[in-house]
Amino acid sequence: MDVSTLARQFIGGQWCEGSSEKSLIDRNPYSGEPLAEVPIATRDDIDRAYRAASEAQHTWRAVNQYAKRTVFEQAVRFVEESRRDISRMILEELGGTELKAAFETGLVIDILKEAATFPLRMEGKILPSPIDGRENYLYREPVGVVGVISPFNFPFFLSMKAVAPALAAGNGVVLKPHEDSMVTGGTLLARIFEEAGLPAGLLGVVLTDIPEIGDYFVEHPIPRVIVFTGSSQVGAHVAEVAGRNLKKAILELGGNNAFIVLDDADVDLAVDAAVFSRFTHQGQICMSANRVLVHSSILDEFRDKYVAKVASLKVGDPGDPDTIIGPLINQKQAARLDSVVEEAVAAGATALLRGPVEGTLFSPAVLTGVTRDMTAYQEEMFGPAVVLIPFETDEEAIRLANDSNYGLSGAVHTTDLDRGVRLARELDTGMVHVNDTSIHDEPIVAFGGEKGSGMGRLNGQWSLDEFTTMKWVSVNHGRRQFPY
Repeated sequence: MDVSTLARQFIGGQWCEGSSEKSLIDRNPYSGEPLAEVPIATRDDIDRAYRAASEAQHTWRAVNQYAKRTVFEQAVRFVEESRRDISRMILEELGGTELKAAFETGLVIDILKEAATFPLRMEGKILPSPIDGRENYLYREPVGVVGVISPFNFPFFLSMKAVAPALAAGNGVVLKPHEDSMVTGGTLLARIFEEAGLPAGLLGVVLTDIPEIGDYFVEHPIPRVIVFTGSSQVGAHVAEVAGRNLKKAILELGGNNAFIVLDDADVDLAVDAAVFSRFTHQGQICMSANRVLVHSSILDEFRDKYVAKVASLKVGDPGDPDTIIGPLINQKQAARLDSVVEEAVAAGATALLRGPVEGTLFSPAVLTGVTRDMTAYQEEMFGPAVVLIPFETDEEAIRLANDSNYGLSGAVHTTDLDRGVRLARELDTGMVHVNDTSIHDEPIVAFGGEKGSGMGRLNGQWSLDEFTTMKWVSVNHGRRQFPY
């Protein structure tokens, strides 16, 4: 199992070629080497995938719940047995290090195990009625078909995070991965569920790009829920199109996350957590700490230790076990980030650390003196660059952290846990972690953002709620009396 053998469409339970005359080339972001060339899916292919998922879903929803659970248990076993192949694909297609591959695969196994509980949690209720002889039954039903659009950064997990719970709740799914992660974010999932015994057609994976299909993936009449993970700008457009077509949109978007170090923090712990929060997978994580806010009384000590640790991170070949910072996903992303850093320095910011940019390899940049009118302050940098900002009081830290259009994750470091929780609750974000990193995702805890960081919550009961609907069936046991 490798990238080249999985780089095909998966529609109606069949591996096939896309109908377009255009192709996408899947490249290794570190070497630039082509891994596969894929004829892309057209609107007709997407229509076939959605129709196949809808047809299969009518049968799937009636399958015994214990039999459904077995599919996800078998998927867990397949992933565990395929770890080596999966790690190699994450390295080749994403430029992910061994650490990243192990981290992401572990998250996938956790979410599959959680999804395996969903078939047995499709319970309903019987509620009383003010009318004599009448009962109200509430049934939890699948929504039907779910469309999933996944990103390139943690595509194996971020695709599975929506796909597995949606399938486990009784739905069909069509998945469109990012064109830079067609296999690890797309057809790898198709192979996993094919091997696990999922009914043919219930999951479709279409490899395509927006110039070919436009908004058709969202506009298609079959899917009732659209899950999008990606940038806030594109997410806003997806929400608009979904709303116009009366579909529910679940959006997991970007973050300009703040990592706050209070004056009583354990500085060494805070340094370690802040470095992990920014530079894991080259900073290409929506929960990465973009802005590190440090109390002025400990700024010098924190800054010196932080810069020294960042400078020690090895940049290079993701296949080298010692490498911490591998390549960005493509040269466009590297050039974009370089321009953001250059703009900040030209406008008066100071680079405490700034290494070379060589192709997709971006050496870490640590900036101070960044002002709120700079892109580095306002926007998610999505790479190995970070901003250090001093503050004087807790109130100022809260104001600075909330001075953003985003609200996804964050962290607060302090030895006074009550103080940390009080401050965390003042932050306009969906998630805050005290004395830890800003990067966390657990299978039973609500995950999602505020403001420009998204809508809806996934994981655990929240995913079950998002991918199901409640149907009211009333039963009159007597003879109802009417007024006329």
